[in-house]
Amino acid sequence: MKRIVVLTGAGVSAESGIQTFRDGDGLWNKYRFEDLASPQAWARDPELVQEFYNWRRKIVWEAEPNEGHIALVRLEQKYDVQIITQNVDDLHERAGSKNILHLHGEIKKARSTADPNLVYELDHWELKMGDKCEKGSQLRPHIVWFGEAVPMIEPAAEISSTADIFLVIGTSMVVYPAASLIIYAKQDIPKYYVDPKAFQVSGVSNLEVIKKAAGEGVPELVDTLLDQ
Repeated sequence: MKRIVVLTGAGVSAESGIQTFRDGDGLWNKYRFEDLASPQAWARDPELVQEFYNWRRKIVWEAEPNEGHIALVRLEQKYDVQIITQNVDDLHERAGSKNILHLHGEIKKARSTADPNLVYELDHWELKMGDKCEKGSQLRPHIVWFGEAVPMIEPAAEISSTADIFLVIGTSMVVYPAASLIIYAKQDIPKYYVDPKAFQVSGVSNLEVIKKAAGEGVPELVDTLLDQ
């Protein structure tokens, strides 16, 4: 069975109502990321950070998978599908995809500020100051903040190197280290980039650019791949 590795970004979830950070109407135009999504922000004003992530978590809780998420599940009829996502939502899981690696954390989880190995599933959207781990330390969002290491990048690179087909969906390809994952894919395999602002990536061969939103472009691409 051939393996398809899929790298997804914010554009996949945008059509489910989860606002992106980098588009013209994105969150970065309303807030400085340094004030909301960094270790420095947490040290300076943890209540503000909690409020911000509670707001984002509530949006995720209320969102539903869209046609892009659902189409990727259909690929599992014929392929070994491995999804690497920059997104912190769980829409791939709720759509039914089986193999998902989250590069930047998961917003429906919290982790200890004393022991990063203590990670907890949340059963509600609100995480409060005073919510503590079993060791008595404050819980924080289970998110990779700006300035923090991306611990899952090495497993993601290894998965990328095993692809027979590589898909990039709904990402600007400017957020590193995630944007570098396509470089780990073998040069001679087919690669597809689905995004309204998709472009030919320098140094990447066999890349087909599909300038469409995920909800339209992904189902069409999936139909093509299933017919091969």
